[in-house]
Amino acid sequence: MTSPSPPAGRMPVLFVGHGSPLNALEDNRWSRGFARMAELVARPRAILSVSAHWFVPGTFTTGNPRPETIHDFGGFPQALYEMQYPAPGDPELARRVAALVGRGASVRLDWGLDHGTWSVLHHLFPRADVPVVQLAIDERLPPAHHLDLGRSLAPLRDEGVLVMGSGNLTHNLRAALTAVRAGDTATPEWARRFDADAARAVEEHDASWLVGALDSDRGRLSHPTPDHYLPLLYVVGASSAADATRFPVTGFDLGSLSMRSVLLG
Repeated sequence: MTSPSPPAGRMPVLFVGHGSPLNALEDNRWSRGFARMAELVARPRAILSVSAHWFVPGTFTTGNPRPETIHDFGGFPQALYEMQYPAPGDPELARRVAALVGRGASVRLDWGLDHGTWSVLHHLFPRADVPVVQLAIDERLPPAHHLDLGRSLAPLRDEGVLVMGSGNLTHNLRAALTAVRAGDTATPEWARRFDADAARAVEEHDASWLVGALDSDRGRLSHPTPDHYLPLLYVVGASSAADATRFPVTGFDLGSLSMRSVLLG
């Protein structure tokens, strides 16, 4: 398959708060927000997605020419399991990304597009006609290393590739579900503060705060595990101080899950 020409100019980078897999199926505030973001992003030649849901010991890219739609969740309506996102892969881009990030990165064929990727792209590019590659998050690396890996991806922006991180700026799912079951859907102060502080740090390109954020009490409460936070560091790493910052979607789901999306550039 011949790749289309890259769009003119430099691609932005995008972090999306993806939330529940149900956002792929439902017409709600979040799914409509994902769809509106398509108006802010030029159609890319390809997409490189860093999803919270490929969090493994190693750095890998998906080299599948036809990546599988992975339904990596349980307890949802059957219609959600029947959804497919048949976007093509891009083996050449997979090899290019592995070479850029180095650190022993390799191409794998045993993963596809998990819901951190396709539940968003289903609304952003509903025709599933833009090639998509995923980049795994190495669970062994500290945050500063993930930021560095993001910096290594910056050249892709001049090659028509949209670098997209998918996670949530706050993601304490146990706390959120416990509160909702008790009838409390108010946003707690720890979630509101961490979300606001992270947004400020992104706007000010404050890499020091972003790298150390999970070491604070509020950071540990917002992220009992780092998987949903680290995609932000790839996006920030691939950005530059000249990039304007926009927040196309803001707000909280289930009381404390930040759905903030960040567009840089």
